[in-house]
Amino acid sequence: MSSIEATFACCREEKRAAFIAYLTGGDPDLETSARLIEALADGGADIIEVGVPFSDPIADGPVNQRAAVRALEAGVTLPGILEMVARVRTRIETPIVLFSYFNPLLAHGLQTVAEQAAISGVDGLLCVDLPPDEDDGGFREYCAAAGVDSVYLLSPTSTPERVRIVAEASSGFVYYVSRTGVTGVQKDLTSELQKEVKKIRRKVDLPVAVGFGISSPEQVSAVAKVADGVVVGSALVRLVEENEGREDLPDLLAGEVERLAAGLERSKRRRKAADAG
Repeated sequence: MSSIEATFACCREEKRAAFIAYLTGGDPDLETSARLIEALADGGADIIEVGVPFSDPIADGPVNQRAAVRALEAGVTLPGILEMVARVRTRIETPIVLFSYFNPLLAHGLQTVAEQAAISGVDGLLCVDLPPDEDDGGFREYCAAAGVDSVYLLSPTSTPERVRIVAEASSGFVYYVSRTGVTGVQKDLTSELQKEVKKIRRKVDLPVAVGFGISSPEQVSAVAKVADGVVVGSALVRLVEENEGREDLPDLLAGEVERLAAGLERSKRRRKAADAG
């Protein structure tokens, strides 16, 4: 059982969804980024996603795009992020998923990336623009050989055939995008989300985590009713952007994770009440 699988199993025993926190690696620089990743763990994140900055992040909204620009302007590279993760890994046990576009992985060699990721302490790799049926370069096989989970995306527009392919190819968990379009905070989640996620979970044996646009404890709680994991990204990246340079930024970030994850506690109580009934 991988570290990611063990984390979801633990959350299931606690009758709650996992809280998954995302930050762009190297934003605003690698040293600060390392402290912020540790802060996510201190705040109670069950799994941490670290984004690899890319010059053309087509799936990301303005907040995450600006974070990628800041990291790239600071000279952050994929090898630099892996070195940072290796340092952080000595201080936290929280599973880490590397969130990347295909180009940076291809530029450094898929096998090399998978092997170096494992050595650095990365538990999973998610390539946002590489569907499993287009993977003819062995990405999934290299990850499996290195002991790194390969995570794939589903969305509201995924066909039954795509759902089947992703279900067979993924390990660790499946990431369900709550809406079409790009990342970013949204006020309201689609009323169809619960029905859509329930349908996906009937067809996927792995845990299903839902992300894109989730930004409040109430939204976290709502998604946690139907999903195995709840991903919050842009809201945390924006907090980093708005408080860059503050010495207490790690404390602010940890506190925000605690605030958002409180929605899981409410969901946990509801599930316990339902079980008792």
